[in-house]
Amino acid sequence: MKITAVYPGSFDPITNGHIYIAERAAAVFDEVIVSILVNERKTSAFTVEERCFMAREALGHVDNITVDSFNGLLIDYVRQKHAGVIVRGLRAMSDFEYEFQMALMNRKLAPEIETFFIVTDPKYSYVSSSSVREIFHFGGTVEDVVPDVVYEKLKGRYNAGR
Repeated sequence: MKITAVYPGSFDPITNGHIYIAERAAAVFDEVIVSILVNERKTSAFTVEERCFMAREALGHVDNITVDSFNGLLIDYVRQKHAGVIVRGLRAMSDFEYEFQMALMNRKLAPEIETFFIVTDPKYSYVSSSSVREIFHFGGTVEDVVPDVVYEKLKGRYNAGR
């Protein structure tokens, strides 16, 4: 039986930590859909189209990963994609508490869908999309924590005003 997993997130922008989780998920599941959340209540640094482009470029080397976007309830999207698993990455214990609560809520809404946690590589445990944007904006180095395509987009976005 083919198992499809959904790895959801804002990926604003996608980082090497996200890539690591996606690659690990692709080694476990038959198909992984990296799904970029469209959240109208949140201001994103990059459009959903830009985030999808960067994710596709960064993950193009993995045959069983596709990139998509969604809005609304994650459980509805997972069902629409006929997936049985939600993949979530964990960086630290603080992530676990939030993710555990979300997994329990998703379990209440859809008991047939499992949540699968993957712990990141320690070298990415401090990396978040928001910290990448902020560090780059103020002149810090982020080349080693984001894919090349993201670094180029960051330069285009934030160096324009310098």
